[in-house]
Amino acid sequence: MNTESTLVNRVAESELQTIALDDMIRDAAVVSFDLKDYLFQGLILKEKDFRESLKATDWSKYRDQILAVHCSTDAIIPMWAYMLIAAYAAPVAKAIYYGGKQEVLEQVLLERINQKDWEYLRGKRVVIKGCSDQELPASAYLQIVRQLQPLAQSIMYGEPCSTVPIFKRPRVV
Repeated sequence: MNTESTLVNRVAESELQTIALDDMIRDAAVVSFDLKDYLFQGLILKEKDFRESLKATDWSKYRDQILAVHCSTDAIIPMWAYMLIAAYAAPVAKAIYYGGKQEVLEQVLLERINQKDWEYLRGKRVVIKGCSDQELPASAYLQIVRQLQPLAQSIMYGEPCSTVPIFKRPRVV
């Protein structure tokens, strides 16, 4: 007896919309600008020396980069120092943030989640992808649910073949 069975990819045939949060920051080239390199004796920032150093800096290396401005030592940095960096970097950098690379990536991801038009997911079943090439902050998962819950029919976490239900809109009768 010859029985042919056809394999059906039910995941592919489902109308699930998959969101990969790591795709939202794949193009985010973050470069560190550490103020420790500008400190006098590793302790203080001298205005005249700092201004000269900034003037001599090759700012073109920050062209189209996201700049993460921070100080990796416990020095007290005056606010005008950050303002001077912004004044020099703004004409070349894509964006300037305060914080280390990971903090800045988190800020960029949250901004992108908040700025994206998610309307195309209205009434859809959505899976927030679980596996990622990089570790993503919990804040991103909190924010994506906050953005999608008013729109989506349902929100799940994981992979389309194995999901954890997060939210399901009640059916109206």
